[in-house]
Amino acid sequence: MMVFARSMWLLGLIYFLGLGLVFGLNFGESLKVPFRVNDVLPALPRQISWPVLNNLHSAVDLLPSFVGSVSLTNGSIEWKGACFFDNEARLEFTGSDQGLGGGVLHLKTSAAHSWTCMDLYVFATPYRITWDYYFSARDHTLKFESWEEEAELEYVKQHGISVFLMPSGMLGTLLSLVDVLPLFSNTVWGQNANLEFLKKHMGATFEKRSRPWRATINPDDVHSGDFLALSKIRGRWGGFETLEKWVTGAFAGHTAVCLKDEFGNLWVGESGHENEKGEEIIVVIPWDEWWELSLKDESNPQVVLLPLHPDVRHGRKPYGYHNMIFSWIDTILDNYPPPLDAHLVISVMSMWTRVQPAYAANMWNEALNKRLGTEDLDLYGILAETERQGITFDQLLTIPEQDDWVYSDGKSTTCVAFILAMYKEAGILGPYANSIQVTEFTIRDAYMLKIFEDNITRLPSWCNNEIDQLPFCQILGEYKMELPEYNTLEPYANMNEYCPSLPPTYERPIRC
Repeated sequence: MMVFARSMWLLGLIYFLGLGLVFGLNFGESLKVPFRVNDVLPALPRQISWPVLNNLHSAVDLLPSFVGSVSLTNGSIEWKGACFFDNEARLEFTGSDQGLGGGVLHLKTSAAHSWTCMDLYVFATPYRITWDYYFSARDHTLKFESWEEEAELEYVKQHGISVFLMPSGMLGTLLSLVDVLPLFSNTVWGQNANLEFLKKHMGATFEKRSRPWRATINPDDVHSGDFLALSKIRGRWGGFETLEKWVTGAFAGHTAVCLKDEFGNLWVGESGHENEKGEEIIVVIPWDEWWELSLKDESNPQVVLLPLHPDVRHGRKPYGYHNMIFSWIDTILDNYPPPLDAHLVISVMSMWTRVQPAYAANMWNEALNKRLGTEDLDLYGILAETERQGITFDQLLTIPEQDDWVYSDGKSTTCVAFILAMYKEAGILGPYANSIQVTEFTIRDAYMLKIFEDNITRLPSWCNNEIDQLPFCQILGEYKMELPEYNTLEPYANMNEYCPSLPPTYERPIRC
C-alpha cells in the first residue's frame, strides 16, 4: 500500500511537470521540463505505467510517417518531429575516384520538448532502407558510402532520399511492437488484441450473440450463388485479416460461395483455400468438408451466409496475389489510412524485393508491368519506365485492374473477385456487367451490392435470428457480424474504380 501511494504521488508529480504548469506562471505559459510523462512512465511500477502506455500507443504507431524527400533540387526540407520540433535536412553528393560515389545527409535537430526524448527515423530509396535515431539537439550526418548502382544514383538525383519519422519515437515504437505482435497470436490474448484494434480503429462493436453460436444447416435451404463471408479473429490469419480490414474498410476478411450440382448436392467454391502444402489455391469442395474445416479452424471464424435475392438467383486456378493490393488502391491520397502513403508502399516493395524477389514479382511486379504495357521489368525497371512515361508511381498504383489480364500463372483472382466473376457471367450484375472490373472490388464493395435477400422473414428458420435480428444468416461465431451498408448499392458502370476508403468512417462518394 505504501509503494502504491508513493507511486501515485510520483505519477501526479510527473503529470504536473509534464503539463508544464508552474506556480507563479501565467496560465497557458509552458515550461520546458526535464521530461514528459511518456518518457518516464516505464520507470514506474508496471501496474501503473502499462495501462497508461497502452492507451498512448497502438499498433498503428509502428507505421512510419513520411515527412519529405531530400534532394539537390529542393535544397532542404523542414518538419516537426515527435521529440525535436525543429528539424532540417539537406543532401550532399560525394565524389569518388572509382565507382559512383556516395552522399551525406545533413540533419539538424533542435527545440526538443524534453531532455529525455529521442526521434527515430527511417531513410529509404527503392534500393536501400536504413535507420538512425537522435537524442541530442545538434547537427547530425548519415553517410551513404556508395550508391548501389547507376540506377540508384539517377533516382536520388531526380527524387532524393525519402525520410520517414517513427511518430512514437524509440520507446513508443517498441511499445507499439508489443501491441501488434499479439494480433498474430493464436491465443485468447491474441483474439482480444484483434477485437480491441478493430474497435479502436474501425468502430466495431463485437456484441455477443445469443446462443446457439453454431447453426444446424439444412442444405436444401441454401442455393447456388449464396455468399459466405468470414471474419477470423485470432492467430496468423486473424492478424492478417485485421490489418486488411483496417486498410479496406471491410468488416469481413475472407469469402466463399455456395454451389449446387444437378443432383442437389451442396458444394463450396473458394479462392484462397489452404491445401496440405500451405498453398493458397482455388477449390470446389463438398459443403460438409468445408463446414468441418470451419468448425476446427483455430482462428475462431465468425461466418455469415448472405442469400442472393430470389430475383437475381440463377440456376482450378492460382490465388489472386497479383492484384490483391490494387483492389484497395483507387486514388492517389484517399485510400491510405494515416500514416500510410505511396512513399511507404514503394519503400516496403523495395524491402521485399531485396529480401524475397520471387515473392515481390508475384505480388506486384507483373501487375505493375500490366499497367505500364511492359513485360518482365523488375521494380527498378518499373520505376525507370514510369519516369519515362511521365507518370508518378502513386498514379501508376491507381490504374484499374482489368478482368481480362492474364498473368504468368493464369488469370488472377482474389477470394471475392472469384465470386463476383461468377455473378458477372450469370448476369447478376445486370446490364453494367461488361463495364465492371470485379478485380477492383474489395470484400466491403461486394457485400454492399444490392443483390442479396432483403426480407428477413424469408431467411431459413435455422438462422436462429429471432433475438439478434440480423439482416442475414449468421451460422457460426460468438460475436455478431457487422456489415455496414450491407445490401444498399445498385451496380453501375465502372463501379469502384476510383473510391476513397479512409478510416474510421470509410465514406465514399456516390458512383465512384
